[in-house]
Amino acid sequence: MTSFRTPTGSVVVNGVELAYVEAGDGPLLLCLHGFPDHAPSFRHQLETFAGQGYRVVAPYMRGYAPSTCPPDGPYQTAALAGDVIGLIDALGGGRAAVVGHDWGALGAYAAAVLAPEKISKLVTLAVPYGPALGQALVGNPEQQRRSWYMFFFLAPFAEAALAHDDFAFLERIWAEWSPGWRPEPEQMAALKATFRLPGVAKASLDYYRQTFMPGRQDPGLAAQQARIGAEPIQVPTLYLHGAQDGCIGPEVAGDLRPLFSAGLRHEIVPEAGHFLHLERPDLVNALIADFLGPGHSLQRE
Repeated sequence: MTSFRTPTGSVVVNGVELAYVEAGDGPLLLCLHGFPDHAPSFRHQLETFAGQGYRVVAPYMRGYAPSTCPPDGPYQTAALAGDVIGLIDALGGGRAAVVGHDWGALGAYAAAVLAPEKISKLVTLAVPYGPALGQALVGNPEQQRRSWYMFFFLAPFAEAALAHDDFAFLERIWAEWSPGWRPEPEQMAALKATFRLPGVAKASLDYYRQTFMPGRQDPGLAAQQARIGAEPIQVPTLYLHGAQDGCIGPEVAGDLRPLFSAGLRHEIVPEAGHFLHLERPDLVNALIADFLGPGHSLQRE
């Protein structure tokens, strides 16, 4: 099984070095992690889909060492999209299937808006596309309660709080977001090791700060940023959400179909929370494999 810690390669895209964990050979399947997480979170997908004929690559997203941690970003979704597109080009060009969880889902959506020709099929987990979450933050008291951390992260002391007591915050947030499930001790130890690396704690918070403080975004990305969330996704998409997600309630997404002009399959995964790809890997992998189709891994795009 893939190591919790050791990257197997790296590429430079958009001025940042992105380290990655890789398994298998064949058409590219890119797996993008979220917060608070890192590339080895996709170890079950790396193992399974490498066995099904894919070259599976899970990068450490920008700001998550050993990838570059630019001190001032950018960490907005338009920058994440550029990384996704750059990774596809650097890892062989053509097209790739893309799986994104949490912030990785937002980066995947953004790439699908800006370069739909680069993505053959899109799989996203735990965060819906479009205005649904923003609307829930305004008018859904239960989601406001779940999303307390987003506003907490805007405080100047948030980085110190995140690191307090050897990053105990990480254990708390995983327990809240995936109630009734706990990661393996070595998995949490490896995650904390990532967050101890210089620049990671600040960068992970800057994802949120640049979202809620547009003045901190790169003005050179403004035109691209305006398209993301406003334009429909023109790539066939599978959206998966855990029924017990304590981060974003499964009801928040609503009917997403009008936002996906190439088709959307929306599945609620039972007995799973926010980290559904780790909690129920067999079911999640089966849903992804079925969506990609039996011939997808045999055809280089």
